[in-house]
Amino acid sequence: MATIRNRQSSTTTSISDQKSSDNTNKNIKDVALKEKSDPMIYIIFMSLLLDLLAFTIILPLLPSLLEYYRVNDSSGLYASLTTRVRWFQQLLGAPDRYLSVLFGGFLGSMFSFLQFFASPIVGSLSDYYGRKPVLLMCASGISLSYLIWACSSNFALFVLARIVGGISKGNISLSMSVITDVSNVQTRGRGMALVGVAFSIGFIVGPMIGAMFAIFANKTASGGAWFVLPSLLALGLAVGDVLLLVFCLRETLPQEKRAREISSALSYGLQLLNVSSIFRFSAIKNVPKKDVEALRTIGFIYFLYLFLYSGLEFTVTFLMYHKFGYTSMDQAKMFLTTGLVMTMLQGSVVRRLPEDKIRMYAIYSLYLIVPAFITVGLAEDSRMLYAGMILFAISTAFAVTCLTTLVSKYGNDDQKGSVLGIFRSLGALARALGPVVGSIAFWCVGSKITYLSGGLLLLYPALALQRARI
Repeated sequence: MATIRNRQSSTTTSISDQKSSDNTNKNIKDVALKEKSDPMIYIIFMSLLLDLLAFTIILPLLPSLLEYYRVNDSSGLYASLTTRVRWFQQLLGAPDRYLSVLFGGFLGSMFSFLQFFASPIVGSLSDYYGRKPVLLMCASGISLSYLIWACSSNFALFVLARIVGGISKGNISLSMSVITDVSNVQTRGRGMALVGVAFSIGFIVGPMIGAMFAIFANKTASGGAWFVLPSLLALGLAVGDVLLLVFCLRETLPQEKRAREISSALSYGLQLLNVSSIFRFSAIKNVPKKDVEALRTIGFIYFLYLFLYSGLEFTVTFLMYHKFGYTSMDQAKMFLTTGLVMTMLQGSVVRRLPEDKIRMYAIYSLYLIVPAFITVGLAEDSRMLYAGMILFAISTAFAVTCLTTLVSKYGNDDQKGSVLGIFRSLGALARALGPVVGSIAFWCVGSKITYLSGGLLLLYPALALQRARI
């Protein structure tokens, strides 16, 4: 009998150990699944990369394009706008050689203002119709903008191309919504970091291609429409993005998690045309009050940071051109250096940041931008300028990604698109106002005072985030 009991006891223990082992293995598998990134994140990464490569091709070509249309514009729009811009320039007492800075600033601001209006509406529509159809609509609009650019025999058509492109640029916020849909607390930071990697690679390769066109293409009036080839390349990349989304992206917002009525979804977007509503996140309802307060705090910090940051960032290329005599290729090398730094950091460090460290790294990155711009402002040679821009790249690699990850935690499932649409709109509004204000400061008080004062003002967003209870 004792032998039988011992055997039964041994069998019971063995079964218990087996169950414990099975439970342990199941828990390990569950943890592994939670930490594994959804394949759709990588599809979005490729989509953004194609989009950003196409977008950045034009950046080094813009001064040459403006010169081309100055001579070849049959619509008369360029001459009319130049007269108005020159009047504004004379009102400010700005030097004549900085006219291109002012004109470029207004043109860039128009693009961002259109993003500001489009992003929240696009995000709200995606909360009702789903991410994929609205994302395809944006990608198709972007493709159309490059087609119009390729056919832009006059300045009016070129401006139309920029308008269509600006309205269609809600794809960035939608891409972030897709990442939020398919990620959890463990993988969300990694997904947002991949967005940053796509931006870094895009801003490395795109400007280099553009710089090559700026150097080797014939940009004189007698050379014909030299911009057709780069515009067709941008069109090809954009069409490739559309095909990628059609065949590889699955819908990430299930029907049961969507907004129930189109009117309620659109009400979010319509409210977002009110600037005060955007800062108050008024469209986000039925969430705890502390979450709304957290959204307002992060949103204001993000806006103020990007307003100051974009104003200084926009004028850096003109600083390099006017103060250091940099050619388009010299500037492309600077983009290459900063882009490589950002890509390495976002690919190896930022995407692996644990959830509980996101806020801390966001604070550090906001502090780091202060000495970066001060160094750029004080630079008298290329070595010091590169040092400041490398600090700039390190800060940029962390700041926006970490802030976006912070804000993506808030809101119900059917509000994620609206939350990120508002957040993106705040960024677009900041980028629309920042370049104009930065350019005006650049003309009126010079580059040194502009960068020193801007760098010191950037202390406030860092201090505000450090003190915030979120």
